[in-house]
Amino acid sequence: MKVAWGAALLGRTFLHPVFDYLLIGGGLSLVCTFLVYRSADPFIGWSPDSLPFLILLCNSAHFAASTVRLYAKPGACSEHPLVTMLFPLLTIAVLVLCIALPMQLGRHLQALYLTWSPYHYAAQAYGLAVIYCIRSGCIMEMKEKRVFRWICMVPFLLAFLGAPHAGLGWLYPAAYTNPLTAPVLALLRTGLIAAAFLLPLAFVIYMYRRRRFLLPLIALLAVLSNSVWWVVLDYLSAFFWATIFHGIQYLVIVTLFHVGEQRSLPANQHGPLYHAARFYLLSLLLGYGLFFCWPYAFVLTGFGLAESVLLVTATINIHHFVVDAYIWRLGRTDSNSRLVTQPV
Repeated sequence: MKVAWGAALLGRTFLHPVFDYLLIGGGLSLVCTFLVYRSADPFIGWSPDSLPFLILLCNSAHFAASTVRLYAKPGACSEHPLVTMLFPLLTIAVLVLCIALPMQLGRHLQALYLTWSPYHYAAQAYGLAVIYCIRSGCIMEMKEKRVFRWICMVPFLLAFLGAPHAGLGWLYPAAYTNPLTAPVLALLRTGLIAAAFLLPLAFVIYMYRRRRFLLPLIALLAVLSNSVWWVVLDYLSAFFWATIFHGIQYLVIVTLFHVGEQRSLPANQHGPLYHAARFYLLSLLLGYGLFFCWPYAFVLTGFGLAESVLLVTATINIHHFVVDAYIWRLGRTDSNSRLVTQPV
């Protein structure tokens, strides 16, 4: 019985429990969060010169990985012509308008990106938790999934209410100084901080009492680590480190799915290391081109460097958020559903 309980709590991982728990579940991010919290330096020793390399290796590559994955999926262009062909053109058109009118449009694009990001992180935590639940045989009903998704959204709501230039600070900045709403917001944020940690635990207990399901600990870890980022750290540190570790989570899980998909193709002649290295290298090169080269194309045409860098970054993020919604859909006949359960 102890062995069965232990196996159920550990869950079925993709590569190895230590690897999955540290990189996909977010265990390594908790260690980093503790170091940031204890240190006066929010970057815990990373020099200003080395930070761009860290961002490139983790963050830029992860944004590009969704695009690489989209176009690498067999039949993607025929199945999703809007997102593969029309949406990139629309994205570029909006970016040009926003750079041309930075105060009228650009600042709102930037605020939208900053508002959407914590929601995207919360959605990824939910998605990872559901993937590990399915992989471990804990199939939630639709109603249970809805409740669990709302629980995973609590850190986003917390960030929405506390972001200085996004979220509520973008839509209704007077709420922080209004004598009627300011105390309510402070009280609401306090309640959300408690809910971010208590509700996931309550859901695990509820699932066990109602259906005798033991949700794997890695599912709970993925959700709680996202909560820790937005509760323990200040907003600037949270945004930076959440982006880094969110990127690591994403790169690992999307690479695993890509490798599994490529190896299942009839014409495949390569092993998993080849597919993983090729996928990451393509993502790295595309990320470098998008984040470190593309802004200078606008500078060469006469636009300012600051607005070009900021708005290109915002546009790439928003494009990534939309593309993600397509490549991670789990359908009955979709390859994603098969890859969730099959051995890697």
